[in-house]
Amino acid sequence: MALFKNKYRIEPARLKYFDYATNAAYYVTICTKNRVKYFGEIVETHNGASPIKQETNNDIETHNCVEMHHHANTHNFASLQSTTMGNIAIEYWQQIPLHFPFVELDEFIVMPNHIHGILIINKPFAETHNGTSLQEWKPNQFGPQSQNLASIIRGFKSSVKRFANQHNIPFEWQPKYWDRVIRDEKEWLNIKNYILNNPQNWVMDENYLL
Repeated sequence: MALFKNKYRIEPARLKYFDYATNAAYYVTICTKNRVKYFGEIVETHNGASPIKQETNNDIETHNCVEMHHHANTHNFASLQSTTMGNIAIEYWQQIPLHFPFVELDEFIVMPNHIHGILIINKPFAETHNGTSLQEWKPNQFGPQSQNLASIIRGFKSSVKRFANQHNIPFEWQPKYWDRVIRDEKEWLNIKNYILNNPQNWVMDENYLL
C-alpha cells in the first residue's frame, strides 16, 4: 500500500512487459469505491452452518465439506451475509466464462467491499506449419485488447454497475484493480488458502472498515 493524496491505494503488481492476454493464472482483487460495504457484512454462523459456497474447484469443495463436517460442533464460521449487490457480484463472477469462454474460474470470494479471485486464461493452441504452437483465437470487433485480463475485469465491473443503475441501487467501483500473475504451484496454493480464509480473518484485512 502507498500513501497518495492522503488516501491509501493498492499498488498494481503488473509486469511491465507482460502480455495480459497470455495463458496464465491471475490473482485479482477488485474494490468498491472508498471501501464502502456494498456487498454485505461478514457474520459468524454457528453450529457448523455452511457459509455461502463460492468455490468452483471440485477438489476444494469436497475438502471444505469434509472440514466443515469435522469441526461442526466446535467451530464457528464466518461468511458473507449478502446484500442484493453481493448476490449479483457472486452471480456475475460465476458467469464470466459465459462471456469469455477461454476463461476458467478458480477460487474466489466476495467480501463486504472487495472481491478476491483467481482467473485462468486458457486459450486453445494449434500447431502451425513450422511446428510452432500458437494460441488459436480470433479477436472480436474491438480488437485483441478485448480478450485480455483488463477486458475481462472491465466487462465484469460494467455488468455489476449496470445492474445497480437499472435498479436504482447506490454502488460505485474503485477505478482500478490489483492483479498478480501466479508463478508456481506454491504461490497458487498460498493464494487459494488466503481467499478461503478471508472471511474468518476479516477484521485483520487491509480493506476492513467498521
